[in-house]
Amino acid sequence: MDVIEAIRSRRSIRRYKPDPVRDDEILSCLEAARWAPSADNFQPWEFLVVRDPETRRKLAEIHTDGRFMKDSPVVLVVLTDPNRSPTYYHGDAAVATQNLLLAAHSMGLGTCWMGVMDSAFEKPIKKLLGIPGNLRVLCTVSLGRPAERPVSSRKSLESIVHWERYGFKGKSSSH
Repeated sequence: MDVIEAIRSRRSIRRYKPDPVRDDEILSCLEAARWAPSADNFQPWEFLVVRDPETRRKLAEIHTDGRFMKDSPVVLVVLTDPNRSPTYYHGDAAVATQNLLLAAHSMGLGTCWMGVMDSAFEKPIKKLLGIPGNLRVLCTVSLGRPAERPVSSRKSLESIVHWERYGFKGKSSSH
């Protein structure tokens, strides 16, 4: 699958088959994440792999928008360190997360990322998983074999693209 096809066909998966996800598949996703670009190449991310069913159940109880984490065979927790990149730690970790999502999709795996940073979920998740105080939890990502095929739509390019100045919808004639 080429990258444009992966971008256009990836969807958030909230229902998973009980089939396990192999270590090599998890590591391939994390390998893609670690190759994401970051400001000044600070790479402020770390990743926590959660397979334990009881811990996934507790994560699902804490993060009520991610109740399906208890049913996905794996939850990946994306951490980011403001000390390594004080200005861009959140954006850098988000780019790494997108790489992870696309890599998983290209391997036939399903994911759903759920925001955590600056929510009521962050402190209890950090406590549950023993995450040090200096690290932030950007998001959790459920990972597994999809048991659904959701569809989605997007706004048209014309409604979201401006040329040269905000509000100008026509393309520049010089290009």
